[in-house]
Amino acid sequence: MIMDKTPVNSTKDKTPTKILEVRNLSFSYAEVPIFENISFDISKGDYFGIIGSNGSGKSTLIKLLLGFLTPQRGEIKINGFDVKDIGDWSIVGYLPQNVTSFNVSFPATVEEIVSMNINSKHGLFRRFKEEQKRRREKVYDVLKIVEMEKYANRLIGNLSGGQQQRVFIARMLVNNPKIIFLDEPTSGIDAKSEEAMYCLLARLNEELGITIIMVTHDIGAIKVHANKIGITGNKNVRIIDPEEITDEVLSDLYGYKINLNLRKHICVNCYNNSNNNMENGRGIK
Repeated sequence: MIMDKTPVNSTKDKTPTKILEVRNLSFSYAEVPIFENISFDISKGDYFGIIGSNGSGKSTLIKLLLGFLTPQRGEIKINGFDVKDIGDWSIVGYLPQNVTSFNVSFPATVEEIVSMNINSKHGLFRRFKEEQKRRREKVYDVLKIVEMEKYANRLIGNLSGGQQQRVFIARMLVNNPKIIFLDEPTSGIDAKSEEAMYCLLARLNEELGITIIMVTHDIGAIKVHANKIGITGNKNVRIIDPEEITDEVLSDLYGYKINLNLRKHICVNCYNNSNNNMENGRGIK
């Protein structure tokens, strides 16, 4: 198998290890401050959900953490390395907003889309039959993880939005990342695909130990799946536990009354998969 399926926070090592460190970070667009002197840590195996009102800096925060934007002050480290000095980006996966907004006539199959991420790092694989075989096995391994192996030969433009999202997640997984960043991955997909997406991300986090950093507006879902929440606003990132999310906290955050009972999220597929894994001796957290 291509992926290490030992959970990061296993019983053998109960000491959390920082995979993301933010220290005294400040950032402004021109003269408009977005963040001022923020600091927080994310441990390996965390599922970190970022919520906040429109314009509060959620996507900006993701871009800062990935080094796409340069802060005026402060430090960001991923896996112990300053984000400016990371040499091996294969440990990091990124799914931007609207990743599926491309020309639907793009003439590439699912297998080719996923394989392209290997080619960008291992272009010489094409010269050797053995390596070519290994590359294809890698692609099919990750397609199985996202339950898209049956669509390997399908053109990417002929898939639904939810299916395309899963293909692009497989594209991230092919390099065996330790941490993945997702910017509103359920935007523009239907309710069934949205539930499947959250179920998939939960499995990646719980079974493979991949750290997840995700921007979302789906408060009900992130309250269920994340173990740590970051609320952007007022030039700050407030870190809380999911249990601390209340109607009052959200109403204050968004400026209008929010009833969490109307936003409850029950992931039936996650529940069933978790039970099946337990019965098969493959328990997850």
